[in-house]
Amino acid sequence: MEAPEFKDFAKEMVDYIAEYLENIRDRRVLPTVQPGYLRPLIPDHAPEKPDSWQDVMADIERVIMPGVTHWHSPKFHAYFPTANSYPAIVADMLSGAIACIGFTWIASPACTELEVVMLDWLGKMLDLPKEFLACSGGKGGGVIQGTASEATLVALLGAKAKMMQKVKAEHPEWDEHTIISKLVGYCSNQAHSSVERAGLLGGVRLRSLQADSKQKLRGETLEAAIKEDLAAGNIPFYVVATLGTTNSCAFDRLDEIGPIANKYNVWTHVDAAYAGSAFICPEYRYLMKGIETAESFNFNPHKWMLVNFDCSAMWLKDPTWVVNAFNVDPLYLKHDMQGSAPDYRHWQIPLGRRFRALKLWFVLRLYGIENLQAHIRRHCGFAKKFEELCVADERFEIATEVQMGLVCFRLRGSNEKNEALLKRINGRGNIHLVPSKINDVYFLRMAVCSRFTKSEDMDYSWNEVALAATEVLAEQN
Repeated sequence: MEAPEFKDFAKEMVDYIAEYLENIRDRRVLPTVQPGYLRPLIPDHAPEKPDSWQDVMADIERVIMPGVTHWHSPKFHAYFPTANSYPAIVADMLSGAIACIGFTWIASPACTELEVVMLDWLGKMLDLPKEFLACSGGKGGGVIQGTASEATLVALLGAKAKMMQKVKAEHPEWDEHTIISKLVGYCSNQAHSSVERAGLLGGVRLRSLQADSKQKLRGETLEAAIKEDLAAGNIPFYVVATLGTTNSCAFDRLDEIGPIANKYNVWTHVDAAYAGSAFICPEYRYLMKGIETAESFNFNPHKWMLVNFDCSAMWLKDPTWVVNAFNVDPLYLKHDMQGSAPDYRHWQIPLGRRFRALKLWFVLRLYGIENLQAHIRRHCGFAKKFEELCVADERFEIATEVQMGLVCFRLRGSNEKNEALLKRINGRGNIHLVPSKINDVYFLRMAVCSRFTKSEDMDYSWNEVALAATEVLAEQN
C-alpha cells in the first residue's frame, strides 16, 4: 500500500470510527456470540495475494463487530471506564506513524522529553508535592507505564532493591536468599489482585490486612502487622495504599498509613488507578491527604481522563532505586547524552516503549483542564442520580458508600436473589454490569463509563434494573 491508497483507506476508517462512536448507544452492549464464533467467518489461511482495503472495511461489521463488547456505550456499566477521545485516537495515529521505540533519549529525543514535561503538567494538575516533579530540580520525576499493575510491580522492585542494600550494609553476613526470605510487604484485603501478583512476580511475601468497616486500610492495622513481623525477625519493606478500590471505590487512610510507613522505613506506593483522575478537581483532593509521605504514586489517565489505553502515569520521589534495580547497560544502548535526560528503559519492565506522551499532550491541549474537570464532575453527578433512583425503590439498598462514578447496590435479601438479578440484567443484553462481594455480601456495581452518557441514560439503566428485579421477584414468589 502506497500513500495515495493509504489516504483513501484512512479517510474511510476515520469516517467509520466517528460513525461508530457517535451511534454506539444504538448497538446492543453485549454480544450474543459463542466461543469460536469467528473462525468460520474467515479463511483457514492468510491470502496469497493481497485483499483490497475495501474488502477489509466490509468485513469489520461482518466479522469483528458481532463479537465486540461496546465499552464506550452509555449502557456499559461494568468494571471501571476505559478512556477514549478523538484527540487521543489521532495522537495514536501519529505515534503509529513515527513508530519509534523510545527506550533511550537518543532513540527519539522528543519521545522522552515530551513525556518528562507531560508528567510534570499532569502532576501539577493533581497538585502533587514538588518532590515528585522533574521540574522541581530534585531527584523526582514521572514515567508512563502500561498499566497500574506494572507500576505496582516497578515500585515493589524499587522498594526491594532499596531495602536489600540497607540490610546488606547492616548484616554483611546474610546472603541475598536469606534477606529475601525475610522481606514482607502489606496491602488491604480490598487491594486489586495485581498487588498480590506483584508479590509473586517480585518473589516476596505480601500480607493482606483487614480493612475497617468502611473498607479502608487504617494506620493502626498496618503498625500492628509491622510490629508482629519485626518481632518474628522479618523485614517490612513495602505497603500499597489504594485510593479507589476496585470492589467499592473505598479510600485507604493514606494520612495514617504514610506516617506509620515512614516511621518504620517502609516504602509507600499509592495505587489510585481509577480515582486518581478525580484529583484534578480540587474538591476531591482531600481523599489523597498524606500523599507527601509516599515514595511513589500512580493513576491511569487511560481509565477516566479521556486518554486511550495504554497510559498509566507513575511518579517517584527517587527513581534511583528503580533505575538501579533494572539497570542492564549493554554497549549498543549507550549514548553520549547518558545522565543528561532519563533513559526510560530503566524505569519500566519492558525495554521498548511507544510514543505515549503524544496522547497526553493532545488531550490536555484540546480539552483543557476545565473540560476534563467537567467530565469527571458530570460522571460523579450521574452516579448520585443513580443512587437516588435506587434509594427511592424500597426493594433495593446501597451496599457501600457511593464514591466517584461508582454505585454498589443490591436487592434486599439473599445473595442468591442478587445473583439471579444480575444474570437477568446481563441476559437481557441492554445494559452490562458486573458483581462484587465484600464480607460475603454479594452486590452489583454500576460504573459510569462512557463519555457519551447523559442524564436520561441513568433513567434507562435504572429502568432495566427495576424491570429485571420485578421479573426475578415474581418468579421467586
